[in-house]
Amino acid sequence: MKTVKIMPCLDMKEGRVVKGVNFVNITDAGDPMEHAAFYQRQGADELAILDISATQENRKTRLEWVRSVSSVISIPLTVGGGISSLDDIKMVLDAGADKVSMSSAAVKNPELIDQAAGECGSHRVTVALDGRRNPQMPSGFELVVSGGTRPVGRDAVAWARECQDRGAGCLLPTSMDGDGTKNGYDLEFTRAISDAVDLPVVASGGAGELEHFYQGVVDGGAQILLAASVFHYRTLSITEVKKYLQQKGLQVNL
Repeated sequence: MKTVKIMPCLDMKEGRVVKGVNFVNITDAGDPMEHAAFYQRQGADELAILDISATQENRKTRLEWVRSVSSVISIPLTVGGGISSLDDIKMVLDAGADKVSMSSAAVKNPELIDQAAGECGSHRVTVALDGRRNPQMPSGFELVVSGGTRPVGRDAVAWARECQDRGAGCLLPTSMDGDGTKNGYDLEFTRAISDAVDLPVVASGGAGELEHFYQGVVDGGAQILLAASVFHYRTLSITEVKKYLQQKGLQVNL
């Protein structure tokens, strides 16, 4: 049995942690360094920072955010948003990230995945893929980019397989249909991705109750469970989630 990991996510805008529902209605959710340090104390296995407006604002990831957050934690840090070249990836890793997460840039230039895996190692390359339901796609899910604003007419599951073939070390699928709703992970989407690849898959978007985390593993096939709102607003603690998963028979690091 593989150990299940908990990964809080800091969605960043203008130097603050923010949260939205279905990728819109953005509200302030606190200071990134305070959250990061708190989550490590609580037992987070990994942490993610997503610069949510970098792509839409056509700019790079703000490296000062990476440096400030990485300075207060020792757990692995994944950074995404505004990463569009091998130089960007190296700069983010040099600023303190352990892994990079790319989405729109990988769709635009798939060879970036090969280059990043070859130069930095697959274990440092996460591809985030946002999807939404579309019955015209073979898998029933269409790939969307630019922070969920632009459908690209490609099958999301086929793209997941291609990412694996190109050397990605982890996949982070987020369902636009479930993001921020606290109705639970989109298990159908997560399972479609996890069944298609042999990589660790991060369940993302919609966790609101303890049971949702368990379902993400058992029904969704995820190995890493990402959540934001429930942790930022202290609805649930990481400790609570881990103890619950352990009680349900899953392996966690307590």
